[in-house]
Amino acid sequence: MTNDGNFPMLVGLALSCVMLLGCAEKPIKVKRFGSVIGIEREHIEEYKRLHAEAWPGVLKMIKECNIRNFSIYLAELEEGKFYLFSNFEYTGDDFEADMKKMKADPTTQRWWKQTDPLQTPVPTRKKDEWWHAMEEVFHQE
Repeated sequence: MTNDGNFPMLVGLALSCVMLLGCAEKPIKVKRFGSVIGIEREHIEEYKRLHAEAWPGVLKMIKECNIRNFSIYLAELEEGKFYLFSNFEYTGDDFEADMKKMKADPTTQRWWKQTDPLQTPVPTRKKDEWWHAMEEVFHQE
């Protein structure tokens, strides 16, 4: 290997890269959640309308509570039996505290007064659940 005068610059560049990598923020931990709840056919259009016009304060609280990539899907699993499936990523350090914060938010409470009556909890949900938690069995990045 010949030294063409660029070697000191390359060493400096390599050291800069190492220093930048060493000072980089730690990777964000992501936990994914999925859940299910029923919905009667007659409530579907209202549910869709509400979510098409989701309140800015509700969306803000979702972000403040470290939730991202939040989606809700609708499916008819048996004739006349409709279900909503949600999934989201949680990037915070204290899920319980973030959920308490969300539950205490007055705007979110008013939103739930609009959406909850449209939903039908599934019979197999746990005692303290509204949306029934699902087990993640596969994920690929």
